[in-house]
Amino acid sequence: MKVILKEEIPSLGKVGDIVEVRKGYARNFLIPKKKALEATERNIKTLEMEKILAKLKLDREKAKAQKVAEQLRGITCIIEQKVGEDDKLYGSVTSMDVVKKLESQGISIDRKKIHFSQPIKRLGDFTITIKLHPEVTADVTVRVVKA
Repeated sequence: MKVILKEEIPSLGKVGDIVEVRKGYARNFLIPKKKALEATERNIKTLEMEKILAKLKLDREKAKAQKVAEQLRGITCIIEQKVGEDDKLYGSVTSMDVVKKLESQGISIDRKKIHFSQPIKRLGDFTITIKLHPEVTADVTVRVVKA
């Protein structure tokens, strides 16, 4: 019996694969547990439409990410921090500090997308990477100054 996988099953395949399995395995395990659908013409057409819609959604997200990356090019975030001896910061600059500064400039970004190559614990200029999409990243300069 042919089925369309709705979940990744290591011994069978990935989501969306059409695989041949024994009738009992399909009827007693895969279909009742909602891990697969019977591969009828209607279900296959539905799967193809879902793949097309998913690709369109991914393309829209990528275009939106590229637009935000263009806005981020050339931006310098100036963050004021309290410093102690030898110009060392109390604590460090966090992704939330960067998000707040970018929001004050009209750019909204999820803090989980900001990646520091190393913790920022002193004054100066640093480059951070913002991963907006799996294929789109933007580099932003963070300047840490005395408060």
